[in-house]
Amino acid sequence: MLEAHDLAAGFDGRTLFDGVTFALESGRIMGLCGASGAGKTTLGRVIAGLHRPSAGVVRIDGQQPASGKAQPVQYLHQSPLAAMNPRWKIRCILAEAGQPEAGLLTAFGVDAEWMGRFPHELSGGQLQRISILRALTANPRYLIADEITAPLDPVSQARIWHLLGQIARSKQIGILAISHDRALLDRICCQGRFELGQRGLIRHEAAGPVGVIDPDPAGRSARSAGRTAVRC
Repeated sequence: MLEAHDLAAGFDGRTLFDGVTFALESGRIMGLCGASGAGKTTLGRVIAGLHRPSAGVVRIDGQQPASGKAQPVQYLHQSPLAAMNPRWKIRCILAEAGQPEAGLLTAFGVDAEWMGRFPHELSGGQLQRISILRALTANPRYLIADEITAPLDPVSQARIWHLLGQIARSKQIGILAISHDRALLDRICCQGRFELGQRGLIRHEAAGPVGVIDPDPAGRSARSAGRTAVRC
C-alpha cells in the first residue's frame, strides 16, 4: 500500500497544500481533482519522488522508497512529448526502461513502424501510449497519471482508461488519476474521488455508478464513451 502522511508543499513561500494524508491500494484507481493552481501536479510529483515536500512522508508498505533503485512509482506527464528526448527514436525511448511485453504492445495498438520514428512524428494519442508503455516496462507498483487523456478525444480516452483499468487489476498496480474532469474521475475511480485544497483532501462520492469507459472505439463508444464499467 502507498501511504501519504501529512504532506505539504509550496513555492516561493506560498503553501499550495498542507496536511495531505491518504492511502492508495494496489490494483485500485483513486481520483484527484482540484482548482487550477491547487497543487495537483506538485502533489503527484511529490508522490513519485520528483519533488521534495516541505513536510510529511510517503511510504510504500511502511517503508520510504530508497533512492538510486528502480522507482516503484512512475509519473505520467500530461504532455508525453515534454517527457521524451526529441532526438531519440521511439525504439530507444522504450528501450530506456527495458523490453516492453509483447502483449502490452499489442494491447496498446503499437505499430512496428512507430519504432523508427521520432516523437514529433507521432500523434498525441500515440505518444501517450508509448509513454504509458515505457512506465509499465519499468515494473512500477504505482502510477501517477497526471491529466494523461486531457488532450485526447473521448474515444481515445476510452481506449486508454479501459486498458489501464485492466492492467491495474491484472498487475495489481495502484493508479492515482489526476484530472480536472470530475465526471471522468467518478467513472474510472473505484477508490473514490478526492478534491485537493490548501488544508488537505476532501472525499466526494460519485453521483452515479462507477461505470465508465467504453472500450469499443466504434459504434457504442462513439455514441456513449464513458458508459461501460472499469471494474476494480
